[in-house]
Amino acid sequence: MATINKNYDKLAAGYLFPEIGKRRDAFLKSNPHLKLGDIMKLGVGDTSEPLTHTIIKGLHLGVDKLASKDTYTGYGTEQGDKRLRQALADRYGKRGVKLEFEEIFVSDGAKPDSANIQSIFSKDSVVAVQDPAYPVYVDSNVIAGRTKAFVNGKYEGLVYMPCTVDKGFFPDLPNKKVDLIYLCSPNNPTGAVATKDQLRVFIDYARLTQAVIIFDAAYSAYISDPELPRSIYEVEGAKECAIEISSFSKDAGFTGVRLGWTVVPKTIITAGEDPNKLNSLWNRRQTTMFNGASNIVQEGGLAAMLEIGQRECQGVVDYYMENARIIKWTLEKMGFKVFGGLNAPYLWVKLPNGMKSWEFFDKLLSEAHVLCTPGVGFGPSGEGYVRFSAFGHREDIEKAAKSIRDNLRL
Repeated sequence: MATINKNYDKLAAGYLFPEIGKRRDAFLKSNPHLKLGDIMKLGVGDTSEPLTHTIIKGLHLGVDKLASKDTYTGYGTEQGDKRLRQALADRYGKRGVKLEFEEIFVSDGAKPDSANIQSIFSKDSVVAVQDPAYPVYVDSNVIAGRTKAFVNGKYEGLVYMPCTVDKGFFPDLPNKKVDLIYLCSPNNPTGAVATKDQLRVFIDYARLTQAVIIFDAAYSAYISDPELPRSIYEVEGAKECAIEISSFSKDAGFTGVRLGWTVVPKTIITAGEDPNKLNSLWNRRQTTMFNGASNIVQEGGLAAMLEIGQRECQGVVDYYMENARIIKWTLEKMGFKVFGGLNAPYLWVKLPNGMKSWEFFDKLLSEAHVLCTPGVGFGPSGEGYVRFSAFGHREDIEKAAKSIRDNLRL
């Protein structure tokens, strides 16, 4: 008799973003005079601007190659096109980080890699996550069976590392021995960016205890401060204890195109294993369960890596950061305390008068017809905050900002 994976039943409510969609739809149903287009989205972090000219040329090249028997390709290598892997290694090199292309695995995005990477570790691994945290870190570990029941907003067996305002939304070390540590910088949802000194504390801990850091750098292109690291490998010792996951989604606009990469250094040290073991296991996992990223999409990724492609991508990043400035200015003028939005496309907003996250979500939707993301959806430490996203067309951002100024009653 077939039985289901009961760990799915542990998941709290619905996944955050579909839940937002359900509440939006319920609001529209109760207000039939409004249409879907009347709801302004400052919630989900989905890019909105068209792909750049150079990237489009690269994608067309990928398509054209498939139209000729001389250039047609079927299955690619599961690890990714060697040209793209080397281009990524070269980009790290410009930041002073030396990587071999064999340590870089191209994928269909950072989100699946964040979940799939767990399969190379023991089910008994104790996992620590920043709180608040991007939901996939938590939910995928629940599904994998590494947690117990959901009690008072937390999963038993998972170690939460609170990210509070007095700590600049960066956590202290775990309060118990852990095996896997999820860190994200620039952080989603808080917009906080880790300094080298902050990362060094975790690297020293991981090396001492033979833990592994899973470092999500998907928003690294938004860091403009030259003193802040874009990669954890800019800190000495990280290649002995850290896996880095990143993406083309948020700077090249590949949210729907799908392309990312994961770095698994050959020098990571795990208990009782050779240094190359994790790299070998991830390679085995990918060759077993993944047929490689789309050949067409990888041509687009190669185009994005060109010097002109990088300049164009930076222009898109600058566009979204101007959106962030508009949102931040609007909210601060209204008296909100706003964090992030300087080296990240997200703004983390403290709610007034002890207001709860979903309470403010409903109020903002009802009064201003604007969507945000409730902070508590990212973890218990997110209660009393909401996240705003800078992704969107400029005219829509300005319209939403005006609606908040004119209609939100505090």
